[in-house]
Amino acid sequence: MFLSSSNSIKLSQLTGHIQHELENVFAKQTFWVIADVTNHTYKSQSNYHYFELVEKDSGSSRITAKIAGRAWGNASLNILNFENDTGQKFRNDINVLIQVSVQYSSAFGMHLNLLDIDTNYSLGLFEQQRKQNLERLVKENPAFIRKVGEQYITRNNSISFNRVIQKLAIVSSETSAGYLDFKHTLDTNPYGYHFEIDNYFTLVQGEVNAAQILAKMVDAFNSNSKYDALIIIRGGGAQIDFLIFDNYDLSRAVAKFPIPVITGIGHQKNETIVDLMANTATKTPTKAAEFIIAHNRLFEESILSTQKMMLIKTLQLLTNQKERLSQLKNATCNSTKDLLHKYERNILNLSGSVLTNPRIILSNKEKDLTNIIISLRSFNKSYFNNQRGQIAHFLSLAKMMSPQNILNKGFAIVKANDKILSKSNDIQEGDELTVIFSETEIKTIVQSKSAYNEREFDL
Repeated sequence: MFLSSSNSIKLSQLTGHIQHELENVFAKQTFWVIADVTNHTYKSQSNYHYFELVEKDSGSSRITAKIAGRAWGNASLNILNFENDTGQKFRNDINVLIQVSVQYSSAFGMHLNLLDIDTNYSLGLFEQQRKQNLERLVKENPAFIRKVGEQYITRNNSISFNRVIQKLAIVSSETSAGYLDFKHTLDTNPYGYHFEIDNYFTLVQGEVNAAQILAKMVDAFNSNSKYDALIIIRGGGAQIDFLIFDNYDLSRAVAKFPIPVITGIGHQKNETIVDLMANTATKTPTKAAEFIIAHNRLFEESILSTQKMMLIKTLQLLTNQKERLSQLKNATCNSTKDLLHKYERNILNLSGSVLTNPRIILSNKEKDLTNIIISLRSFNKSYFNNQRGQIAHFLSLAKMMSPQNILNKGFAIVKANDKILSKSNDIQEGDELTVIFSETEIKTIVQSKSAYNEREFDL
């Protein structure tokens, strides 16, 4: 069927009609919309943001709605304020609550003009995600994470520090001002403490870099170095920069790490999840260094206190011993005097006895000597006779046991190499032996050797 041109209209007429109708419906109306941002571009010269807003099905992630959006002028300023307040860049794949108006252009079609963006909504999303990660950590890791009241008890924050913290593993960005502050504080400590530091440099911002921090922690553990502590530090930043330290896998690794973890990640407000899982959380890298120095100073002060106490105890002991020695000296002097006086009296008594009774003593001794002489004279003859009898008996025994007497009884002596043999162990067949009888010496050769039954001459 052919239609004449009189029944048609121009496209601009149709789009103009659409624009007129839409303006009648949406004129001066604004809407607060929750959507995800995608296909975002920013033109810095014109300060324009171009993007699309999409809504996805929660079950399949299928896009259920999509529309173009833009922002300029005050809206661009509102986006900048949003980024400063949340630390969250206005970029793809973020979920936002924005105020929009509907606009239709014959040349560019329908789109939404961004008027404002709700900061609290995005901050609430961050806090909600943080809460979910904390609940998941406690639920899935009961062996090394538990919550007691408002406090999180982890394997790491249950580890006691060594008495001195000296060998350190540092996880930080090499160019971080916080790292330089940390090093400077340690190097210029007023007590002259020396620290051994191994650096494990990596990016410490951006949630996608949490895996790199975790990898550096693993490297420190696998180094087999006996670190006293592992330090995670970075400089300050916007709140979004700390989302990396709310990461589930990184937080779990810190909670389970077998070396005490000290954090100093430059925030002054809320603690991150990594702070809650770590052994010790400090606000800044400088505070982390000061904590280590204070820990070591506490140990040194305990040593100095012990030294001072030992000195006091030693002085007290010396004073007490000096007093005891003085008392002992006085007691010894008094006892010595008493003893000398006692012996002096005994000597005087003895000398008196000697002087008054010398004749009695000499007479008694003379009588004793006379009695001894009489006893000697009366018993010496029988004594010598008895001794002569014993000597004769021993001579008789000696003659009976002499080798010649034994030979006379029919026995013989066997010699080899001029040595008398008492056993046959050293005699072998073919050996030359000398056999000695009472009147004869015979040379012979051993023809055979056999065991003797030892019964021929049994009595």
